[in-house]
Amino acid sequence: MKRTRQNSKRVIVFMGKLSLVFTCLAIQGFRSSPSSTFNLTVRIINFEHSRGVVEIGLYEKGDNWPTPGKTYKMARPTISGNTATYVFKNLPNGDYAIASYHDENGDGCCNKNLIGVPTEAFAFSNNVRPFLSAPSFKSCRFWVTEERGLTIKMVY
Repeated sequence: MKRTRQNSKRVIVFMGKLSLVFTCLAIQGFRSSPSSTFNLTVRIINFEHSRGVVEIGLYEKGDNWPTPGKTYKMARPTISGNTATYVFKNLPNGDYAIASYHDENGDGCCNKNLIGVPTEAFAFSNNVRPFLSAPSFKSCRFWVTEERGLTIKMVY
């Protein structure tokens, strides 16, 4: 009789653990798989004029943030009115950040004054406004785990 109760308890504990494992696997199945890709629509607003071009740098992780030329992906959409929109396609799940600037004179770089302050408009994801230096990747970071849209305001 005592042995039967111990066996029954073991079976109940085993079944509980087994159902916990299956529940975790089922929940994991509902999440996006790591191989899934998604589109990210970036809309930059608040342009004072449409002269020049806007450059949008998409950075993956913080390793190269915000080094020009070391972007994960880069785009130069046209400015229409006071807005520019671009869709980054087929992005894998992950964390990203955006650094953008309005290249008003079309020289291919964000011009700065003698002390390094940009003289052309700029913008960062999460609408972070830097103070004395570029913001951290962490402060500008966002996650792509599904189709997503961002609106970022240009700073003059």
